[in-house]
Amino acid sequence: MTRRGSEERDVGLQRPVEPFHRPYAGPEPPSPARRPRRLLAVLVAAAAFAAAAVAVFLVAPGKGGGTDRAAVTPSRSTPQTASSEAAQQIVRALPPPCGTVSDGTVAKAVPKAAKRQSANSTLTTCTYSSTGSAFRWLRVEARLYAPANTATPVRDAEGYYDAQWAQAHDAPLTRTIALEREGGVGDEAYRWFKADEGQPTVVGQVTARVRNAVFTVSYSEEAPARAKQAEREHAILATATSAAREVLTALNDF
Repeated sequence: MTRRGSEERDVGLQRPVEPFHRPYAGPEPPSPARRPRRLLAVLVAAAAFAAAAVAVFLVAPGKGGGTDRAAVTPSRSTPQTASSEAAQQIVRALPPPCGTVSDGTVAKAVPKAAKRQSANSTLTTCTYSSTGSAFRWLRVEARLYAPANTATPVRDAEGYYDAQWAQAHDAPLTRTIALEREGGVGDEAYRWFKADEGQPTVVGQVTARVRNAVFTVSYSEEAPARAKQAEREHAILATATSAAREVLTALNDF
């Protein structure tokens, strides 16, 4: 057999082509210009919603509307800073303990009174007692939250006043006849007409706050007959309120 004949037979029996294995490569990420616009829009909308929610929270009014002072003065929930309190006209010192109520008012409330007093830089008391009746007396107490002792004198005075108001609603050994807010005396005030359990006395009391000072005026008389209780309640509270206004003037002028 010739060489050419052998080559012709080889052409008819060609070897199968082996498959080509290409190495695996993950899909290429899209370029920034081709990123889905829908995702970007969702992110922008979410950020705008969060900003709007914060704005609504900051300006939304609180609950309230009643006559209670805690409801009508929501600023109490926001602590005052030392700088804001320093800008206010605060009480720097207390007057002499028996120098806040005029002699005429004392003589009318407690004729021929004996005087007893005590004082330090933050607390003063003065008691006028009748020499003719153990049940008749007038007492003035003033408490000062001094800037030298606290960075928040006004807020501290507010806290003490609030505690006194709360205590008046649940005072032991005391029968409350009337307890209500009083306007026109300092920054805030209340008046309280009460009877001491086990004692034949009634007391008219006015407690008030003026900036960083809190004072209380109490006036006591022998308990009247039931038929005259309403009349004496008005007179006793009027005496305590008149003395309280004089204390307020003394604190403002001192």
